Amino acid sequence: MKVLIVFAHPEPTSFCAALRQEAVETIGAAGQEVIVSDLYAESFNPVAGRRDFLETADAARFHYQSEQLHAAQIAGFSDEIVREHRRVEEADAIVFLFPLWWGGPPAILKGWIDRVLAYGFAYVDGARFETGLFSGKRSLLCVTTGGTRARFTDDGAYGEIERVLWPVQRLTLDYMGVSAEAPFICYGAPRVGAEGRADYLAAWRTRLLLMLDKGPVADGNTRAAPLTEPAPWARNI
Repeated sequence: MKVLIVFAHPEPTSFCAALRQEAVETIGAAGQEVIVSDLYAESFNPVAGRRDFLETADAARFHYQSEQLHAAQIAGFSDEIVREHRRVEEADAIVFLFPLWWGGPPAILKGWIDRVLAYGFAYVDGARFETGLFSGKRSLLCVTTGGTRARFTDDGAYGEIERVLWPVQRLTLDYMGVSAEAPFICYGAPRVGAEGRADYLAAWRTRLLLMLDKGPVADGNTRAAPLTEPAPWARNI
């Protein structure tokens, strides 16, 4: 398998970074290939705009989704996006590794989703969920939280972690047809101490090996659907 790690944390001595390093070493030791998109280290720009494209289909009115489709049809994405597209295309599995900030991923990762998982590349009308363009890929979220496990329960202050991660897990990964693993959560990472973090790293290693043992998704039809025009209503979003 070839695994892409999309890593979103600005501090190389963070526990998130330790999880990334554990993943790199575990995947490599298993004889599999790994590549890391280190968004902060690579100065990935999360802000979508006209510079994402080598040319625009409509110079008078900028509609991002339509311009993404146009770029997909003419190979007209910027170099930064092309680089990430190649990494995504080549990957059998994508690991998203990030801290939970204000109930969601850091802005730099949301920007990566907005810009890289483009219309015409990662999704089109009529191809979603079970028929999504990335049905040949696996994915796994690895998330650190400041809040304890008790806070992420049905009667806890923040609600169940599945609800918190719904926008990424369901409305992004599931939407594209990715075979999504259950997320790996390091609850209260700053609070558990060295022993607790060591336990998390060991459990993380086990989770990665379980995913690798499954191998690539069988009979996936990654990016099989034709490119289509956006639905007319979408142009008013």
